[in-house]
Amino acid sequence: MTELNLDEDKIKQIFKIALTEVIQEQKEVFSDLLAEIIEDIALEKAIKEGENTELVSREAIFKILGNKG
Repeated sequence: MTELNLDEDKIKQIFKIALTEVIQEQKEVFSDLLAEIIEDIALEKAIKEGENTELVSREAIFKILGNKG
């Protein structure tokens, strides 16, 4: 078995090349993954903002939506 001796800069360079190839070859998969990450970040932000706002009743929400709850 061959022993590999790579320094940190060489590992970073190899990783960047591999990541670039994955992005180019699997654009749809990468795009879906990126969209999910953005959605998760937005949801987390909305939840945190919601923790600092006053509570609203179910009825008030349905009244705003134009439905009867």
